[in-house]
Amino acid sequence: IMIVINRTNLHPTSFFLLGIPGLEAAHIWISIPFFLMYILAVVGNCTLLFIIKTDPRLHEPMFLFLSMLSVTDLMITTTTMPKMLSLFWFNDGEIRFEACLTQVFLIHALSVMESGIILAMAFDRYVAICNPLRHSTILTITVIQSLGLAILLRGIVLLGPHPFMLRWLPYCRSNIIPHTYCEFMGLIKLACAPTKIHRVYSLFVAFITGGLDFIIIICSYVFILRTVFQLPSSEARMKTLGTCGSHMWFILISYTPAFFSFLTHRFGHNIAPSIHIFVANIYVLVPPMVNPIIYGVKTKQIRDRFLKFFKD
Repeated sequence: IMIVINRTNLHPTSFFLLGIPGLEAAHIWISIPFFLMYILAVVGNCTLLFIIKTDPRLHEPMFLFLSMLSVTDLMITTTTMPKMLSLFWFNDGEIRFEACLTQVFLIHALSVMESGIILAMAFDRYVAICNPLRHSTILTITVIQSLGLAILLRGIVLLGPHPFMLRWLPYCRSNIIPHTYCEFMGLIKLACAPTKIHRVYSLFVAFITGGLDFIIIICSYVFILRTVFQLPSSEARMKTLGTCGSHMWFILISYTPAFFSFLTHRFGHNIAPSIHIFVANIYVLVPPMVNPIIYGVKTKQIRDRFLKFFKD
């Protein structure tokens, strides 16, 4: 390893993922819950997609957005977990430079897409509760497809420059990445050239995507809650809030580790690296795993379809 660390190749052909610093001896044990979460995420989201596809009654805006969310979750976990498990099980931390840049792009672009989908789902709940009579005319199939395309293009266009920015940097400090997967700030810290523009652009993208999305989502729920509390009966209020319960839980689970990871990378210099890496892994594993569980348990249509499948 010392030979690798002391190399001064400005453009290394490979990087070496270190895993979780200080916990290398426990990698095998850590891999067990990670592997189980990955399996649950794959099985759960594939089941959710199958149920929505095969039941015409579920071809509604909320469930179509949920399908987009499941596909994004599957892609995020599959982008990170195979290499992570290879590192934990076989101590195979080497990753080609091009593969590392591809992983950076996919992780960040898919995260931006996921944030956009969560925002679209909040818009669906806002229209359904605040303007229910126009819900079917506002959220038509054409509008849903257009939103999906806009979410996809936003992720590609805004995060497309990331791998090119990283490729043009010289890496003379080290090619050891103290992480379980490649990410933008992890590579920026290895560069031996000015990276102020790169960091500013990263902050700008983070604000106009995840940050702005979150602000709009909060505003939409302010209007939703105002409408709900104007309903005449407590039973009607609880029933209406119940339709938002799954989405609110998923917002909390998705944005909390994302914001923690983002802020600790830039400002949390006193936080132990192992804590940051654990949270970063939670971000790519826990939301994809709990997404089908939350919606399967709390959404009556999906729950009934799932139970019917096993009864038949």
